[in-house]
Amino acid sequence: MSASVTALVLLAALLHACWNAMVKSTGDRMVMMGWIAGTTSLIALPLVFFVELPSWEVARILVVAVCIHTTYMLLLISAYEHGDFGQVYPLARGFAPALVTMAGFAMGEALAPHATLAIGLIIAGIVSLAWRRRPDGEAEPRDLRGITYALGTGLAIASYSVVDGIGGRTAATPEAYVVWLFLLHGLPVTAIAFIRRGPSKIFASRKVALAGMGGAAMSMIAYGIVIWAMKFSPLGPVSALRETSVVFAALISGLVLKEGLGPRALIAACVVAAGVVLLRV
Repeated sequence: MSASVTALVLLAALLHACWNAMVKSTGDRMVMMGWIAGTTSLIALPLVFFVELPSWEVARILVVAVCIHTTYMLLLISAYEHGDFGQVYPLARGFAPALVTMAGFAMGEALAPHATLAIGLIIAGIVSLAWRRRPDGEAEPRDLRGITYALGTGLAIASYSVVDGIGGRTAATPEAYVVWLFLLHGLPVTAIAFIRRGPSKIFASRKVALAGMGGAAMSMIAYGIVIWAMKFSPLGPVSALRETSVVFAALISGLVLKEGLGPRALIAACVVAAGVVLLRV
């Protein structure tokens, strides 16, 4: 993989961690996610005129995908309501690939030695992130709601990864599937945000609106970079490098959000990242 592709994939990883941090750091996360989802659909709208219409088979896949993506965004909001960013992000991102691999093993696929080690690292990191150190030095479990929602988010990520993979292969072109997915998957969350908060709260803060638009741009650019990189480099290294977003998230948690998770949580996040990277190679 060339230096330029490596740099761009690292940028994609950073952008993904950044827009998630923006959701976490906003007072009303539902409003922020509504802006991100709505802006994504608006950006995708003119692009649908340049791609093929989905076939009936692809349309059915898109319906399932939109349902899963909507569930993912709602679970992510709840996870950030109850958990620290430096805890939730690694849990969700690490649990998803481990779950897919273990599901494959349960269905009879062979599990390579390095994959076994990778899953072990991910589980160890997740368990470590699920506990915190009290002032008296004793360990105690973190808010179980944050952990539960984070793992649920990971399950949603694993699910839409499988469905989107099928959709991309079934559609006329992967790009056509992605454009239609971007257009459709933002609509339900935007509608839910309007129903729950109302127009007055949605449009109350220009700062939140601009941040949401920026978050949507970050999300789409990050996704586009990875898709582009996979055309010029092997899938494994690109996917592995993309998962360094977990490390960026840990750094953002400590240096920007000042969550005070400490060195132990940073090490745990790096362990999760190492496991995911090993799993992708």
